[in-house]
Amino acid sequence: MKKILYTIIILILGANSGCVEEDFLKENPRDNLYADNLFGTFQGFRLATNALLDFVRDEREDKIQSAELGFVWKIGVDNGWANTELSWSRGLNQYNIELNPEMQLMNGDTFGNPGIFLLMYRAINSANMIIARAENPDVDWQATSPEMELENKQLILGHAHLIRAWAYRHLVYSFGDVPITTEEINGLNYKNDWERRPVREIQELIVSDLLLAESYLPEVSNSALELSGAIASHYLAEIYLWMDMPEQAREKASRVVNGGNFALTTQRFGVRANQPGVPFMDQFYDGNITRAEGNREALWIFPNSDVLELPGASSNSMRRSWVINYNGYAPYTPENGGRGIGRLAISAWAFSIYEPQDHRFSEFAVRKYYIGFNGDTIRTQMDNSQMNVNNARWASTRKWDWTYDDPNLWNANFAFADQVYLRVAETYLLLAEAEMKLGNNAEAAELINQIRRRSNASEISPAQVNIDFILDERSRELVTEEHRRHTMVRTGKLLERNRALNKFAANIQDFQVLLPIPQRVIDANTDRVMPQNPGY
Repeated sequence: MKKILYTIIILILGANSGCVEEDFLKENPRDNLYADNLFGTFQGFRLATNALLDFVRDEREDKIQSAELGFVWKIGVDNGWANTELSWSRGLNQYNIELNPEMQLMNGDTFGNPGIFLLMYRAINSANMIIARAENPDVDWQATSPEMELENKQLILGHAHLIRAWAYRHLVYSFGDVPITTEEINGLNYKNDWERRPVREIQELIVSDLLLAESYLPEVSNSALELSGAIASHYLAEIYLWMDMPEQAREKASRVVNGGNFALTTQRFGVRANQPGVPFMDQFYDGNITRAEGNREALWIFPNSDVLELPGASSNSMRRSWVINYNGYAPYTPENGGRGIGRLAISAWAFSIYEPQDHRFSEFAVRKYYIGFNGDTIRTQMDNSQMNVNNARWASTRKWDWTYDDPNLWNANFAFADQVYLRVAETYLLLAEAEMKLGNNAEAAELINQIRRRSNASEISPAQVNIDFILDERSRELVTEEHRRHTMVRTGKLLERNRALNKFAANIQDFQVLLPIPQRVIDANTDRVMPQNPGY
């Protein structure tokens, strides 16, 4: 019920009006949410930007069949695979003929959920609507001074430009050349002759949006519904690395790493500080997610719990997606982490690259055993020879463990805990990559070692720093969190590492670095031929 308000606003944001009304048919509804009066005040714009954030949270919902939608960027890579293969995941897991322009993942399902391509454009058009309507001179910005009026307007624009950049980031990494739209689409300017624009143009638009968001948003935010400029700086560092601009990448990543607002979690804290555990895992526990709760590593979080008393809880699927279906031999309990169905899994290679003493590979971070129905200890598996589809004993991450206090709900499908979406640890690794590209391996090694020290891993020397080591370290630190496919595309390593490190993804063909444009999009573009990506 908490999500009804956001749903209404999202429908407004995504709707296109296609008729011209006579004056006598027009109404002036002031007691309900309509686009014209929603965008009349600062409060209305805040509701709209809050709803805009829901597009990002869609990534971790099961929009296309019982797994987080973001799986598309996390399997079919060196460290991720589909333990339970279904029609929507098999093609990407094995790079076979089921990865094609007709697949459900690209085109959407029969329940009205769009595929990833159209979902991103819904987010883009919603952001464009906010950007366009913020320029209306009649908006009441509910300010007591011209300075406050500008500040309120910039806060709204900063959020809209950041979400537009977020959506184009997913699109350009996944599909390459894509259409650009920066205007609100309505019934008067709708078109069906879209042209795919070059990757470089998309990158430049993302940079432009992120620079604006960086300058308009606060350096740091204590509100889960108010994003910070540090998020924009982080993504700028990443996109600059892809554009081979390491000096600019270093500047943006340094702004976050050295700005004093964020820090790695190096000491135990929070709700389980007095229980056995490790600092690395404390930042993932519900009750430890926000800055008010002591988490200074999180750059972007998803609020879900009633504790935060915020509208719009989201049916998060991370635990359900990444935790195996163990209920055949062990009960659903808080100790066992709640219900999982094991659609997605960490690869054997990814487990194999941890040192034994690394906290990120400890029993607190990786599910190495379950307590069965009879109280017996049942060990999980992670050897390459055991990496087979439908393996209900495969090891899994514990980053997303969560269940209700009520035993009657321990088998609930979804999790409603607060969650971290983006962490400063990743910014450290982007900065290390920039330093390496600039020939500063000593500085890169020190940044990597700061991450390794906090997890009790051995330190490395500058001579060990190269792109493959950084990719390995990203996996150790960020597995199931990062959009791994984007990282592999950006660094040009997807083909090489898939073929060497993931037996399911080893069949990848060169053209499959890009995903297919949905056939429904190509068919709908009737006034201009939209070319498909080669090979499909």
